[in-house]
Amino acid sequence: MEAITLPIYNTLGKEVETIKLDPAVFDGAVNTAAVHQAINAYLAAQRKGLATVKSRGEVSGGGRKPWKQKGTGRARVGSTRSPLWRHGGVTFGPQPRDFAYTLPAKLRDLALKSSLCAKVAESNLVILDSIVLEQVKTKEAAKIMSNLKIGTKAEKKGNVLLLISKTDSNIKRAFKNIGSLRLDVAKDANAYEVLVSKKLVLTKEALQDLIKRLKK
Repeated sequence: MEAITLPIYNTLGKEVETIKLDPAVFDGAVNTAAVHQAINAYLAAQRKGLATVKSRGEVSGGGRKPWKQKGTGRARVGSTRSPLWRHGGVTFGPQPRDFAYTLPAKLRDLALKSSLCAKVAESNLVILDSIVLEQVKTKEAAKIMSNLKIGTKAEKKGNVLLLISKTDSNIKRAFKNIGSLRLDVAKDANAYEVLVSKKLVLTKEALQDLIKRLKK
């Protein structure tokens, strides 16, 4: 497959150069099965799994036998906290559990690669030369998004995903108050957050980190 060429912009929104995407990663193929599994695994890991009920041994009371075993004409009962009784315990009820499970690394990488290819196909991937802030303020960050013609007042939080090469406290402070934007490091990116974002913005260094990560 011929390499895809994309423009690289500066923070003023001007095209400064172009880059050919590595065809080993950006081959245009979208493996929907891998993406489906990766998203299910991600959502499963987000579940709290805190649902719980008390068994007959955990319900308070019920220590004394309600009536003697024989001679009353009634069914034998050992405790008032039997699951058959009102205020009794629950049989085989839910208990706290961890819903997370691990996918093979190759499958996770394939899902991320597919989600990146999908963003390229949709023309929703924007590459920044670098992020330079004159002041560590939200208005400076919003100005960069505006220069790139990316809205900062979207109704749904997380419409824009910004990937950077490494954690930067100044960038984090400047961009954190933009409700429509989510900031992450390229090495921690996953298929779910890429797909749910309408726009993917990443620095040139972050792109190289992703390519290096996915070509292993």
